[in-house]
Amino acid sequence: MLLISGERKREEEKEGAKYVRMERRVGKFMRKFALPENANADAISAICQDGVLTVTVEKLPPPEPKKPKTIEVKIA
Repeated sequence: MLLISGERKREEEKEGAKYVRMERRVGKFMRKFALPENANADAISAICQDGVLTVTVEKLPPPEPKKPKTIEVKIA
């Protein structure tokens, strides 16, 4: 389970501005995401750039296929 939480704060108003612009809500938020079985939980990274959060989750390498077992058959 991946849990992302944060808080949006009100932007400070500029002195002398004759207008009010509010595009985002303020307050706390939390989101939960179920990760697949092949997700590498130790290699999760996140970066926030220009107001966009990018989360990268690497996959685990696929398991090696099982080799067939060879059994000697004796004929009586």
